[in-house]
Amino acid sequence: MSTVLVILAVILGIVGIIGSVVPALPGPPVSWAGLLLVYLAKGTNGAGDPMSTKFLIIWLVITTVVVIIDYVVPAWFTKLTGGSKYASWGAIIGLFAGMFIPPVGIILGSLLGAFLFEVLFSDKTAADSVTSALGAFLGFLCGTGIKLIAAGLMMYYIIVYI
Repeated sequence: MSTVLVILAVILGIVGIIGSVVPALPGPPVSWAGLLLVYLAKGTNGAGDPMSTKFLIIWLVITTVVVIIDYVVPAWFTKLTGGSKYASWGAIIGLFAGMFIPPVGIILGSLLGAFLFEVLFSDKTAADSVTSALGAFLGFLCGTGIKLIAAGLMMYYIIVYI
């Protein structure tokens, strides 16, 4: 097995986990790239079985579904709590602004951004805007949780197959 590919696979697995929390990095696709490198390096598990093409394709499908869910869930939670597209946009912008003070800034930035955008652009009351902001934030948390689980499992398999 190529040492360089293994090292890169582990790095991609770690970056994928970080990318599941940091919005600028595509976490699960980066983790899947780590799995691909282990496959290309002909990695085997503890029993000596090589990673199968079927296994790799299943994880590609899971990664694709997770990426799609990550886009759908925040909007769904926002709509569920009566929020508008402005709450979703505010949560995203607040999240990026809050990245400079992790993790508190990410959480507060997302909530504050969703609240402010809802109040300013959709003419909702403060109480309705708080509900919408919480919905947008819960959607972000669910999306992040799903990405973390997928990236964490892929990191597990990267380690198992090296």
